[in-house]
Parts: sequence; C-alpha cells; structure tokens
Amino acid sequence: MLSKVYRPRQPRQSPLWRCLHDHDAAFKSNYKQTFEQTHGFWREVVDRVVQQFLECGDLAKGFARIGACGCGKEHLLPFSCKCRNFCPSCHQKKVLLFGEHVRHEIVYPVPHRQYVLTIPKRLRCYFRNNHKLLGQLCLAARDSLKTFLRTQLGLPDGEVGMILVIHTFGEYLGWHPHLHILCADGLFRQSGLFQCMRPVDLQELELLFRDRVLNFLVQAGKIDQATADQISAWPHSGFGVDNGSVIAKNDTAAIERVAQYMLRNPFALSKMTYNEHSATVIYRSKRDYHSKCNFKVFSAEAFIASITQHIPAHGFQNVRYYGWYSNKTRGQRRKQMLAAATEDPPNAGADVIDVSDYQPKKHASKKWRELIKKVWEVEPLICPKCGKPMRVIALIDDPGVIFEILSHLGLWEAVNEQTRSRAPPRQDSAAYSSPEEPRQYAILYEDAFFDGIDQLPEDEFPTILID
Repeated sequence: MLSKVYRPRQPRQSPLWRCLHDHDAAFKSNYKQTFEQTHGFWREVVDRVVQQFLECGDLAKGFARIGACGCGKEHLLPFSCKCRNFCPSCHQKKVLLFGEHVRHEIVYPVPHRQYVLTIPKRLRCYFRNNHKLLGQLCLAARDSLKTFLRTQLGLPDGEVGMILVIHTFGEYLGWHPHLHILCADGLFRQSGLFQCMRPVDLQELELLFRDRVLNFLVQAGKIDQATADQISAWPHSGFGVDNGSVIAKNDTAAIERVAQYMLRNPFALSKMTYNEHSATVIYRSKRDYHSKCNFKVFSAEAFIASITQHIPAHGFQNVRYYGWYSNKTRGQRRKQMLAAATEDPPNAGADVIDVSDYQPKKHASKKWRELIKKVWEVEPLICPKCGKPMRVIALIDDPGVIFEILSHLGLWEAVNEQTRSRAPPRQDSAAYSSPEEPRQYAILYEDAFFDGIDQLPEDEFPTILID
C-alpha cells in the first residue's frame, strides 16, 4: 500500500531553468555571430520550445485544483510544458509511455535485438540543416537490415519488425546523428510464422548500410561520386553497426527498458552543474576518448546552443515503425486475422515461432498519477492531512481567474518574481470567491522524474493557510 506523502519538484530551482532564464536572451542575440557556423541556422522552434520550458510548472499559466477529500485541504497542480527532447521532466513522461506502448501494443512474443547504426564524422554536417536527410537515413537502415536478414535466412518474402529512433546527440551533446533500432531477431512470414535469426557476422550489414547512405547523399548533391568512392576505399570507413545480445521472446521487461533507453532525453539534469557567477556549465558523463576527461566545461550560451540543436522540428517523427510493426500492417491485422498461406517449409534446423494467433492488446495510456506511482511508489492524490483520496476539482486556464486565485492566496508575486514580463491578465472574468471556512493549500508540480522527489512526513508537507 502506498502511504508516503508526495513532495513534488520545484521547476525554477533546476539548474537548466536558471541557466536559460539568465542567458537565453543573450544566446538569441548572439546566435548568428557566434553559433550559426557551428550549430546550424537559427530555427524558430528553438525559441518556442525554450519559452514553453520557462513556463513549465508556472502557476500563472494555469493549474488544476485538487481536493474534495472532506477535510478542506486543496492542492494546486500547475500545467507542464509537454516539450519533447528538451524538458527532462516532460520528456521523461513520454519515455515511460513509449516503453509501455512498445511492450504492450507493438512487439510480438519473438526474440529481439537492439541495433545501433552510425555514420562517419565527415558526413554528419549534411544532416544538421536538412533534417529530411534523417528520414532517408532511416530508409537506408531499414532496407539494409531487411536485405541482410532475408539473405541470411533465405527468405526473399520475409518481413522485418522494426522500431527505429533517431538520435542526434553524442555523449557530450555534440551533433552526432545515428540510429537505434529495436528489431525482431528474424523474419515474419505471411502465414504468421516467425523464423529466428542465427548468430552471424555483421560486416555485410555494415557494407550494405554504407553503400546506401553514400548513394542517397550523392543523389541529394551533398557529396560527389569521387568522395563516395574515397570513403568506400577507407580501411575504416567510419560507418558502424553494432547489436546487443538477444532479448528472449518473453522478456517484456527488457523490451520496455530498451525502448525507454532509445527514446531518452538528449541530456540529464543530474549531469549538469550551473555556476551563476562564472556563467559556466559543467557537464559530467563518461570518460571521453580524446580529452581523457569525464566532464566538459561550457559557457552558459554554448551549453544552450548545444542542447537546443537537438530539438526536433514541429511534426518531425523521431520514432519510425517499419515492416511487421508499421502502422499500416498493424491496422490491417486489427481488421482481420491473417489467413494461413501456403508457403515453403522453413529452413532445416531453424527455430520457428508461430505467432499467427497473437494480437497485441490495446493498453490504456497511464496518466500523471499512475506514472508517479510507478516510478516513485508514492500516491500523489492522497491527502497529507487526513490520508483520504483526492480528485481533480477543476482545470483553471482563464488568466483572470488565475490572477484572482493566486492573488487571494498571496502567490501571484511569488510565482512571477523570476519570470519575464507577461501580458496582464484579463479582469472581465468572475472573481474567485474565498470559501467560508479556512482552507489549506499546497503546491504540486507535475511530471517530477529527473528533478527528484523527496518523501516527507505529513507534518513537514509545505502548506499555506488561508484565513
């Protein structure tokens, strides 16, 4: 039974929020002169996402009233920014939901592997200002892996099952486009049989991937054929293909962990130290091969440039589903079960799994409450005063009502103290009327995953008493 009191994060106390609040304006004004050549052209999506992040957990932008437990205690739960690949807390929610989605609704009970495909440094710059090339990189990886598996298993009509996630970041936030693929370790057949892959050398797959990438870069006019031939002649071309150990067909927990790892945020707050006086950021990670250090020192503006270059464009799909796991084929299987087809028997000695009757079940998406309980084993909707369950009373997003409530609670000045100037709230809304009986309010913040949650005894839970 979960009986611990939930103590939420404080978004504006995070080093990332303070760094952006202090230096975002200077970063934008100096971008063209200082960072355009090294980090690519300025993109409007960067400014929009940063502004949303600075308002994450801001009571002045709206909140939910939580209470109705019978003792008169209420909570204010601010809305989150919902930024992907930037806000560590909001993106972590997407990571957890993605892991559950893959585990319950996508993968079949067959063995899987994680593949990582990389490209040489010389070619990475071409993907910085043209994100459409990342889509072609995904297709090159899909076609290479499909051809490789079909050749090895001798099944020209076999279908792959792939979930591909695009990464653009390296260990120290540099521009490093590469692909993570969760792939069924074998091929599906139209009858519903799955033929498992045997251990093989990946050299052929690397060559297939290299040739396809060089070909589409030549066709796109990014490099000429002479450059492609030169790279192909290198003893070590810089292209890399790696795969992990086999994930057993029934190890759904491992599938979920790998899916979460694939969709992880480009950076973590736990690795970041912000020094306000020197305007620098120390980012700690694994030991770097070249510098022999396990940290890197950025100026505040350079750190902002490094993390914002990985923000995807609006509508850009970082996750791609191919083959047996594609949206189209999954939709077709939901409409009707595949009829058994007459086909050649599988290769002698190969492991075959019958998945013709398997249908992934729709899994209800977990909300904020369930995710908090899953990660921290804390029930966020238990009243710290009486221990009874609470519920959401109302969602408040009208600026006039927000102003009246926060002013009544004495919170308006506090929540705006560190925030940039904003338009005044509308005053034409009905004023919030105070309750007849004194009521206690506490402040909750949503999606606290990377910032950390402490567990406090009930008498230490922060409250504001209204007379």
